[in-house]
Amino acid sequence: MKKAIVMSSGGVDSTTCVGIAVDRFGAENVVTVSFKYGQKHDKELVCAQKVADYYKVAHYVLDLTNIMQYSNCSLLKQSTEEIKHKSYAEQIAEDGEGMVSTYVPFRNGLMLSSAAALAMSLFPKEDVSLYIGAHADDAAGNAYADCSQAFTDAMSTAINIGTYKNVHVEAPLVNMNKATVVATGIKLGVPYELTWSCYEGGDVPCGTCGTCIDRAAAFAANGIEDPAQTKGE
Repeated sequence: MKKAIVMSSGGVDSTTCVGIAVDRFGAENVVTVSFKYGQKHDKELVCAQKVADYYKVAHYVLDLTNIMQYSNCSLLKQSTEEIKHKSYAEQIAEDGEGMVSTYVPFRNGLMLSSAAALAMSLFPKEDVSLYIGAHADDAAGNAYADCSQAFTDAMSTAINIGTYKNVHVEAPLVNMNKATVVATGIKLGVPYELTWSCYEGGDVPCGTCGTCIDRAAAFAANGIEDPAQTKGE
């Protein structure tokens, strides 16, 4: 039976991918994996575990902290940079197209590579799909180069070669905007009330960082309230 490993950050996009994978393969054939990479708070890890518990799938946590200790990305504990509280569109308008301050160096590449090694370890003789929640809004303006279709296609090719054609990358959201991602998840009954997107820690989302703004707009475009906001998570 085919297996799926979903890279889960506990956010909207990756949780939608969990819903897609469970719908396609059945929960018994899906596992999720999260990553410690020196982020400023553990909310995403807590929420990823909640999502795994909801779907009754095994959950793994891998540690990339030592690799990221040299980066000054604003999302990391050691950073001297402040997280920008502006939409990505505003940031691109001000700074031009290209990498934004919340881009963690080659994070998706590291995560996909680590997940591929996990796939070969857990399911050495199985056909495994690695799900990543990259979507078109994040790739827009080359803000996050490792969310583009060119990137996910290239990583899938490399991973497939390196795993003797047993593992490949699935990026089902890569051509969707975030509103379409939410619409897809709503149809699947994805538990968005369990998710967290905000770059800041705390008890409630800040509402003003780039990912909070995008999330709010996506739910508004679907004519519903963000269930996590309603719960005050």
